[in-house]
Amino acid sequence: MSDYKLLFDRAAELKLRHKQGILDRSLLGKSIGLIFDKPSTRTRISFEVAAIQLGGTPVFISSGDTQMARNEPIEDTARVLSRYLDGVAFRTFSQDLVEQFAAFADIPVINALTDKYHPCQILSDLMTVIEYKGSYEGLKVAWIGDGNNMAHSWINAAAALGFTLTLACPEAYVPDTEIFDAAVQKNASVSLTHDPKKAALGADVINTDVWASMGQEDEQAERQAVFETFQVNKDLLAVAAEDAIVMHCLPAHRGEEITEEVLEGPRSVVWDQAENKLHMHKAILDVLLK
Repeated sequence: MSDYKLLFDRAAELKLRHKQGILDRSLLGKSIGLIFDKPSTRTRISFEVAAIQLGGTPVFISSGDTQMARNEPIEDTARVLSRYLDGVAFRTFSQDLVEQFAAFADIPVINALTDKYHPCQILSDLMTVIEYKGSYEGLKVAWIGDGNNMAHSWINAAAALGFTLTLACPEAYVPDTEIFDAAVQKNASVSLTHDPKKAALGADVINTDVWASMGQEDEQAERQAVFETFQVNKDLLAVAAEDAIVMHCLPAHRGEEITEEVLEGPRSVVWDQAENKLHMHKAILDVLLK
């Protein structure tokens, strides 16, 4: 837990210093590679700006423009880039690819998203929870929607940090059984239901995500029919705690997984959540690379 606290504290400190106009240059002379196989707005820009604000140089790398697109072994790429760069943030489809790259790299490798996990997002989300609630300890967190990479990362966070997490997912779209069962063994307060209102009942934090993630666009119509009762709306919010906050990692499809009314409403913290990606990414780079 000390590693989490270090990142939360450092991110909050860097955010405050930035608001005060204090310039930090802990990454001066450092180069950070951003290997992205998936399109991105928030993750790419926040990592780039994080590196720049800390005095480092981000190097954006589209794998399609490298020899990786011509089947160069990932271990070769990892060893070569380790000679050029001081760290890498990797956003791709395969978790195995990131892990294989990290196994052969001699520099820090950050998982900036895979189909299995989105750990940096969860760190910035929990930073936002701390800002609004003072702590995540003793809170009830609800996840409404797909058992996707975000759900997996919330499950891992609950297992590590001990807060109560209830996931509401359609029967055919539950989280990975191995990930879920491992978390329950560590934290009995992690549970799964197929009833969104049961998950949201008394919740302090309500989370959701798009119903069809990148690479699942051809499933959009099918998923929309299955998930229509899993929308975060005023009726769902009515059963949550009076001071519950609503989170969404964005991009949001208004009128699908969340209503415009809730997304733009007083309980929504999504814009602070999005901003905190910058500050958390600065903390991650600062801790790993300086």
